[in-house]
Amino acid sequence: MNAFRLAAAALFAAVVAVAGAPAALGQASGAAAPAVTESENEAWTILMRMAGYLSGLPRFSVNVVSDYDAVQASGDKIEFGERRELVVERPNRLRVDTVRSDGRRTTGLFTGSEIVLVDHAKKVYASAAQPDGLDDSLRFFVGEMGMRLPLALLLTSNLQQQFGHRVRSIDYVEKTSLFGVPAHHLIARGDTVDFQVWVRDGEQPLPLRVVLTYKKEPGQPQFRAQLVDWNLNPALTEATFRPEIPAGAQKIPFVSQLATVRAGGQGGKQ
Repeated sequence: MNAFRLAAAALFAAVVAVAGAPAALGQASGAAAPAVTESENEAWTILMRMAGYLSGLPRFSVNVVSDYDAVQASGDKIEFGERRELVVERPNRLRVDTVRSDGRRTTGLFTGSEIVLVDHAKKVYASAAQPDGLDDSLRFFVGEMGMRLPLALLLTSNLQQQFGHRVRSIDYVEKTSLFGVPAHHLIARGDTVDFQVWVRDGEQPLPLRVVLTYKKEPGQPQFRAQLVDWNLNPALTEATFRPEIPAGAQKIPFVSQLATVRAGGQGGKQ
């Protein structure tokens, strides 16, 4: 076993105490725990390092170029795409500018006191009170309101614990420089979603690509995303998180905005 794998095994034992091992590696009541392979050790250590690093960033921006499958009644898969510019400032601010493949542009803002959604094409906007922190706001936005925010989990401050709850097994695939820098390719499995992630090697273990497979959905659709142009110290001002309302835009009840966004979502899950 080389020095990296020895260090990985030691770190694995440490992070398990914080985040919990993948559930499939856990121990049933009264049963012996299954052996953990070297590949699982290495993959889990890298995933936890990425999660801890992301969760600890006070601010960052990143562009997410994604595409996803919309499974039709015929069984055909139609691919749609989006580009998102994300700006995060902890503990409670987020900006998401989205351009869909059909050209429609929307902006979502967590200002610290309210959530604002703007549909620039339809010239409508809506707002609602925002929970205190970013984690609670994301849970409210995605969970309770049912809104789309691909890869929202990566923005949370408890990402290690989230992976501990969701990952059933994990393996190391290979080391690659396909994205211009050395990266670790991992594959993980959950109850309903499997995922692959490519994690940058080195002192900044950032995710470079993510592929989600919804294995229990008809046709097993996928969501694929490249995360590019990472900036870990973006120049932020109050204007960054200030709503930009188009001239003549109409304010509508938030429930109407929900219906508008869902109807225009092009299908697909993220």
